[in-house]
Amino acid sequence: MTDQALFRKILIANRGEIALRVLRACHDLGVPAVVAYSDADRESLAVQLADEAVCIGPAPVSKSYNNIPAIISAALVTGCDALHPGYGFLAENAYLADICQQVGVTFIGPRPEVIERMGNKAEARRVMRDAGVPLVPGSDGPVENLGAARQAARKIGYPIVIKAVAGGGGRGMRVARDDVELTRLLPVAQSEAESAFGDGAVYLERYLDRPRHIEVQILADNHGATLAVGDRDCSIQRRHQKLVEEAPAPNLPRRTRENLFRAAIKGAKAVRYTNAGTLEFLLDRDGHFYFMEMNTRIQVEHPVTELVTGIDLVAWQIRIAAGQRLTVSERDVEPHGHAIECRITAEDALADFAPGVGTVGAYIAPGGPGVRIDSHLYAGYAVPPFYDSLLAKVIVWGRDRDEAIARMERTLTEMAIVGVPNTTAFQRRLIGDEAFRRADVQTGFLIEHGDRILADLAAGAAARTGEREPRQDDR
Repeated sequence: MTDQALFRKILIANRGEIALRVLRACHDLGVPAVVAYSDADRESLAVQLADEAVCIGPAPVSKSYNNIPAIISAALVTGCDALHPGYGFLAENAYLADICQQVGVTFIGPRPEVIERMGNKAEARRVMRDAGVPLVPGSDGPVENLGAARQAARKIGYPIVIKAVAGGGGRGMRVARDDVELTRLLPVAQSEAESAFGDGAVYLERYLDRPRHIEVQILADNHGATLAVGDRDCSIQRRHQKLVEEAPAPNLPRRTRENLFRAAIKGAKAVRYTNAGTLEFLLDRDGHFYFMEMNTRIQVEHPVTELVTGIDLVAWQIRIAAGQRLTVSERDVEPHGHAIECRITAEDALADFAPGVGTVGAYIAPGGPGVRIDSHLYAGYAVPPFYDSLLAKVIVWGRDRDEAIARMERTLTEMAIVGVPNTTAFQRRLIGDEAFRRADVQTGFLIEHGDRILADLAAGAAARTGEREPRQDDR
C-alpha cells in the first residue's frame, strides 16, 4: 500500500498545537484533512491552514470537543473516512472509537476494547501482572470502602498512593502515610475521581520515594509487529503534570533500558495493542522498574522521540490505521544524540502558576540548527480561557545532553510571547539549574529545587524591572 492509498479524508477532532501537528502529518502524506473546531477556536491556526474546517459547537468542551454526536456528524458530513483524536479530550474514549467503527470511519488508534481495558487502571494492572510485567505492590482492584482500604494499605505498606481507576493527570490521586491520612484522603480522592471521570472508584499502590518516571514508546501494526521506539524521561513534573521531557532517558543503564523495552513489548502484545501507544514506568533508586499505566494515544512529548530516531510517529499512526505494515526495525530506532522538550504554558510561575489568558501582541519563535517549535500561536491570536494552558512545545536536539541543554537555554532566551503570561523564563532557569544539568531528575525535583528556581526567576524579574525604569528624558 502506498501513502496515496491511505485515506480519502481525515477529521482532526482536537485543537491547539496537536491539531496543527496532525494536520501537517496529513499534508506530508498527501491526505486532505478537516479540522473540527469550537466557536472559541474559529480563528485558530489549524483552522486557517486546514483543507476544510467545520464548527462542532460553542466553547464549552461538553458541547464541542467532548461532544461525540457532533464530532461523528462532522466526519460524516465532510466525507471523512478516518478520524484522528490527538491527545486529551476524547483521545482515549472507547465509546468514540466504537461509534467510529459502527459508522464506517476508521479511528486512528487502538481498538475500542483495548482503550477500555487500558483506561481502567485496575484492569490494566491485572493484564500486566498476568503478562509478567513488574508492578508496584498494590491492591488487587478497587477498594470498596475505608475498611477494605485500611486492610489493603497495611498489607502493601505505608506510604501508599490512592489512584483513580479511570484517572490520569494526577486527578483523584492522594498520598497517605498512615491510617489517619488514609481516612481523611480516601473520600477526597473518590470525590475528585467522580467529578473528573464520572467514576469514583480508586485503588491503592505503594508510594515510591523520589522515583524516576520513564516511558517507552510503542508502535504496533495490525500484522503482529510490535516495536519499542525508544524511551523518555518525564520525571520533571508539577502536581503530576509533566514540564520537561528527554529522550533517551539520561543515566539509564543499558541493561535496564533493554529490560524496559522487553517489558513494554510484552505488555503491548498481551493486550493485542495496535497503533502508537506508551507504557509508563516508575524506576526506583535501586534500579527496579514498575508498570504504572498505558496511554492509548500519541503523547504530548512524542517530538523528543521523533528527533532522536527520525521517525514520524503521527504519520505512522495514520499508516498503521490504514493497514500498512511497519517497515522500521530495531536498527532504525537506535537513538542518535539527545532531545529535550519544554512545555510552555499560559501560567504565571511567580503567582503559583496561576493561569492567564489574553491576546498575543508579539510572538518570536526561535530557530537554528536542532530546534523545533510545535505551537499554534501567532501575533494577534486570542488565547481562550476554556482549554488547556499549553501554548508551545520547545524541542531541541544535540549531539549529546550537554549540547541539548545549551541549545535549549539559547532557544528559550530567543523566544518571546508578549501579551499572555507564560512559563518561558521559568523553563530557562529550570534547564539551567545545576541539579538538572547533572541529570539528578526524579518526580520530586520541583519539591526539592523549585524554591531555588523560583527565587532565581524572581530576582531576574526584579532586575529587568529596574533596568526598564524610564530615564529622565523619557518621562
